[in-house]
This record gives sequence, C-alpha cells and structure tokens, in this order.
Amino acid sequence: MRLLFNFLFVCWALFAIDVTLVRAGTWKQNRFIITYWFPPPPTDEAFNNLVREGFNLIWTPESKLGHFHSPGLKFMLQDDLLTPGTLDNPEKRAKLDALINRVKYQPSLDAYYISDEPRTSDFPGLRKLVAYLREHDPSHAAYINLYPIYASNEQLGTKGPQFKAYQEYLRRYIEEVKPSLISYDHYHFFKNQDGEQYFLNLEMIRQLAIDNSLPFLNTIQASTIDKTWRLVNSSELRWLVFTTLAYGGRGISYFLYWGPSAYGGLYQDGKKTPMMDTVTLLNKEISALGMTLMDLDNLGTYHTDPLPIGTKGLPVTSPVQFVGPGGFVLGLFGKNNNITTFMVVNRDYKRQATAKIALRVNIRGIEEFDRISKTWRACQQPDSKHVMSVVLSPGDGRLFRFVPKHK
Repeated sequence: MRLLFNFLFVCWALFAIDVTLVRAGTWKQNRFIITYWFPPPPTDEAFNNLVREGFNLIWTPESKLGHFHSPGLKFMLQDDLLTPGTLDNPEKRAKLDALINRVKYQPSLDAYYISDEPRTSDFPGLRKLVAYLREHDPSHAAYINLYPIYASNEQLGTKGPQFKAYQEYLRRYIEEVKPSLISYDHYHFFKNQDGEQYFLNLEMIRQLAIDNSLPFLNTIQASTIDKTWRLVNSSELRWLVFTTLAYGGRGISYFLYWGPSAYGGLYQDGKKTPMMDTVTLLNKEISALGMTLMDLDNLGTYHTDPLPIGTKGLPVTSPVQFVGPGGFVLGLFGKNNNITTFMVVNRDYKRQATAKIALRVNIRGIEEFDRISKTWRACQQPDSKHVMSVVLSPGDGRLFRFVPKHK
C-alpha cells in the first residue's frame, strides 16, 4: 500500500492540478485564522471566553453581529438562508438580499458560513451561491470545508481509485466553485494507531493552494466524536499545528469546540476541559507566529528519511540541510522565491529531538522568532562548520531567519 501511494504521489506531482482561478471578489486574508467547529451559545460570556482563549474568527448569528467588539476579532455569519436552494426561491432570495445589505458593511464581518464536506454534485449549487455572494458582497469570503483524502467515492461523489478520485474532487471544487480560500479536515489519531495519509493530504492541499494563489486552513482533531479516535494530548495538538504551519497553512480550526460529553470536545456539557487550557496556550503561539508567516510565502516543505507517504525529501539545493539523525519537517519561507526564513518541526510527537542543521548560505548569522515577546532575537549561532543544533520538544516547531551580511 505504501509503494502504491508513493507511486501515485509521483504521478500527481508530474501532473499537478493546474487550474487558473479568476476571482472577481476582493476579499483578502489579512491575519492568521484561529477558529473552531460547533460554536457555543452566542452570549457575551461565551464570546469573552473565545477571545481569552485566542480565537479570532467567531461563528455567530446575525443577532450578535456588531454587538461584541474586541481588537482583531472577526465573525463568520451563520444563517439558514446561506444555502444554494435559497437562490431558487424568489421569497427566500429577497430575504437573502436583505440580509446581505444589513451585514455587508459591518466592520467585524469576515465570512459567510456555507457548507461542510460537500459532494461533487453539490458544486454547481455552491458555485451559484458563492458567485452571488461575491457579486453582492465582494469584501467577505464564503466559507466551505472539504472532505479529507480518505473519504469514500460515495461521500465525494466520485469514481475510481482513492487518490485519483480525491484529486478530481479537488480539481472540480476549484474549477467549479471558485473559492476565496481552501479549508479541509483530516483526522489522524486513532485509538490503536495513526493514519498514514496525513502528510499526503497536507501536501496535496498545499500544492492546490499554491497553484491557485489561495490560502488554506486545516481543521484538526480535538475531540472523540468518532469513537475510533483517541483523545489527543498536548504534544499531538502541537504536532498538528506546527506541521500545518511548516506547510504554509494560513489557519487552524479545532474540531470540536462545544458539545456534549459524548463528543469529547474542548467544552463538554458547557464545561471547559483540560484540553482547552492546552489550546489556549497554543493559540497564543499560533497568533504570534502567524503574524510573521502571513508576510511570507511557503517556498518548499520537506522531510527527512524515512519519508512519510506523499512527502518530499530535502533537495541538495536547499540552504538548510540536516546532517544528523531524526525525523523532521522543514518549511522554507521567503518572498519572490528568495528563501529568508525556515521552520524546523519535530516529527516525533512522543520524544524530544535535536536537529543538527548545516546552513549552505552566505550569511552573518541566525535569529529565532520568540513566540513570547513576538520579536526576532539572537540565538545560538552555527559553529565553524556552519552547523547548528536545534532542540525541539515533542511535536514542536521553531522559526529562524537568516541575518544577511549587510544588516
């Protein structure tokens, strides 16, 4: 099975999705998104909790839009009218027009919630609704979340082998729906094992985003709503977040935030769980790192051996090389194809690891981004052989940049 997926990945790389996306809308992501699934009751107390916990995109009905304010906070509108069927009903369509006119000038509005895990047969209707919203309110995004790679043909509305079916699903979504951002989910941690396709899915979404100049958001596992899942710990959550960052992700959504105890989410029967405290600390780090990464392009993401399914090994041309053992992810970042910044992630979420890194670039030194002070600071410099050691907690990542000689 592993050989089959690696073969399919190579085929996909050679014939990567190449869809030119022409968008009439003007929505543009201006901050790293931190959000969730299954919102709490829309009360001021709940919104205050969300802000303290580090979320910056809150789901809300119209009744609460514009009634709660916090610096940097945006809202995603939920309404029963935001479905494709509304456009086929003159009365509902008129109500949708009125809704758009009431909310589109609200400074706190960022997006309209549309759909979760659509099938290909849903795409024509979603295309009409997304185009309609873009025509009447181009300043705000229409949010749709996609299936993961392991979804069945029946779920996707496709035919054929899994990999090619999912590739076709993604291609058709971009070509037909023309979204402003890509959101998908992938749940990796099971009670007795880990999934095998997490990085393959992440690589496919990354490439899709790059090919179409779109940001992407990863919906990650933070519940046991499916009884085959295990409850993730702090290191596994960190692993999910930092691998997404290393791949150039522009947002994180936790599944799920609010629900009964049977769902095993961040709040259960209205009570905060210990996992919520972990998420709160992690969100502070994401917010700090996100501000920096939003100004950079992901110029490559690579793995050390043994390569997980669907991943790429580090090319000899990379200015950052690993010269010691260990499983790591390397994200390269910069502007105009000029690599200036890199993130190293510990691929092991169970053990601390030390990455031995050789720098193949003519620089004056290295700085690390401090997640606490939100500033770049001097760190341990490479030795005479241009090698530096990076100690990483389980599942953690650290962000560095080159200090050019002229600085």
